[in-house]
Amino acid sequence: MKTNKKRIEILDELRGFAILAMIVHHFFLDVGDVLSLDWGYTVFNALCKVQPIFWAIFIIISGICSRLSRNTAKRGAIVLGAGLIVTFVTAFVMPKLMGIYGAEIYFGILHCLGVCMIITGLAMPLIEKINPKIGMLISTVLFAATYGINSGELIFGLVKLPTPSTNILMPLGIFNGKFESADYFSIFPWLFMFLAGAFLGKYAKNGEFPAWTYKKHSKIFAFVGRNSLWFYLGHQVVLYALLYAFLEAMKIYYKIKLS
Repeated sequence: MKTNKKRIEILDELRGFAILAMIVHHFFLDVGDVLSLDWGYTVFNALCKVQPIFWAIFIIISGICSRLSRNTAKRGAIVLGAGLIVTFVTAFVMPKLMGIYGAEIYFGILHCLGVCMIITGLAMPLIEKINPKIGMLISTVLFAATYGINSGELIFGLVKLPTPSTNILMPLGIFNGKFESADYFSIFPWLFMFLAGAFLGKYAKNGEFPAWTYKKHSKIFAFVGRNSLWFYLGHQVVLYALLYAFLEAMKIYYKIKLS
């Protein structure tokens, strides 16, 4: 995330903020799953209303950074690989070895970002030729037009998509009622939000962002943002471990108290 001048600190900080917000959100879901406390689900569901804000922050910043990377397609392959590891762990290891069901992730944020990076990286020669303002406008329009694809519609409900018999097109955003994924980000419409960020990244690459964006405002957010992949991959492991440890500690406490 460096320009030809210096690092754009605000990108790290905003991405770190979005990751920490996601971790807090998932914590309440885990409180419900692990501790069987209904208030965890209540808070989790309430926070779902603001969750799209953090999705947008994370995806747009990833798009901006794709313009600053030396090899966006290679980074995309790494991120996609990490997403496939998440699928293996949540869909096979956790159910079969740990007895945890309902946490399967078949095409989550890492899968989506990885594919978006690969597509953007391969299309970068073309993207470079398009005026960034026009590119952002077109990307925004296409995002809005395809936003309802997960509900089986396009162009604000004017086009209804038939319900598919299989979920083979699930990565594109087309699926039937049998598909479930604990975390799901289809390529459409999010590719267009990513591309909007990539076009905005032209100004970042040229060092044309406002002066305040190059200044550091929060070391914690910046650190998390620079290591966002590791925080994403490890946060659920840490949360589950802490909550299970707390659960066992409470069992021991009440056992001693009642003895």
